[in-house]
Amino acid sequence: MQKNNKTVLVIEDHDDIRESIVEILEMADYTVLSAPEGKSGFELALKHLPNIILCDIMMPVLDGYGVLYLLGKHEETASIPLIFLTAKAERADVRKAMDMGADDYLTKPFDDMELLNAVESRLKKHSNKRSTSLLSPTLPEDLESVLEELSALGRKKVYKKKQSVFQELDTPLYLYKVNSGKIRSFLYYEDGRELTTGIYSENEFFGYESILMNKKRFDNTETLEETELILINKAELEGLMNSRPALYIKFIQLLTHHNQLKNEKLLSFAYNSVRKRIAEALVSYAEKFKETPLHNSCVIRVSREDLASMAGTANETVSRTLADFKEEKLLVKEGNSIHILDIEALKSIR
Repeated sequence: MQKNNKTVLVIEDHDDIRESIVEILEMADYTVLSAPEGKSGFELALKHLPNIILCDIMMPVLDGYGVLYLLGKHEETASIPLIFLTAKAERADVRKAMDMGADDYLTKPFDDMELLNAVESRLKKHSNKRSTSLLSPTLPEDLESVLEELSALGRKKVYKKKQSVFQELDTPLYLYKVNSGKIRSFLYYEDGRELTTGIYSENEFFGYESILMNKKRFDNTETLEETELILINKAELEGLMNSRPALYIKFIQLLTHHNQLKNEKLLSFAYNSVRKRIAEALVSYAEKFKETPLHNSCVIRVSREDLASMAGTANETVSRTLADFKEEKLLVKEGNSIHILDIEALKSIR
């Protein structure tokens, strides 16, 4: 069997746990390095530059927090994804780890598939981020003026709340830019339920995927509130992309990012609990549609139906989970609004 050419560094002071993790990863064809404590683990990271690091938190000499801090001080190791291994499920430990820049955490004991899924997911996300960033240097400083030129080619149109913009299998005629308001894209389950695939707010473009791929529309879009869009004719877009290569690169960037988010959502549906998916939906709406400054709390307006569509679950499940989050003092319902009290805690939910 051919090696997958990915190197994993395991830093764990418990011999049995460390040896078990190494064995599982080697069986999955990873190249594995290991260290029994933080200082030697950090030195291995500097020497070998692994693709990902699994690191225990509570260790003698140098703990996991110290390892993460030192990794961040060196340019060659600062971007290596790190998953913390912890026997403690206390929220304070998890929050400290994530605030310091850890990419994920696993609470011991965990099974083989939890370990492999976490490693594979983080490696994939890291690879997608690198692919996207490689495009950035080719963009000229005047890209903003090119985007303004593109927007000037369009015409404005106002849509009412819950009004359809385009539907699956439509022929793509326009690129859209949100001038004001909110848009969501979605697909239908066979039973008629909806699954939200994306949300768009002011100054964001959508509808470019099918144009770039020269295919029929493969999802549906509708407004979440009264919305003003700029409609840019497909021919105008293609003409400007031919004369402005930076514009073409920009939309390839957007397409790459969109596909990355889609893959992350599929991974979430496959491996995450419903509780975590609903927490992710709340965080996503908070980052997009906050009505108050986004520090660690904010107010959002989102319906139970829209949360269910975003999380891929039933309305009743959303209601029960929101009630649980309220008891845990993570949020408060305020009429038609949700006041999120602890965004970081929502992000850390498993």
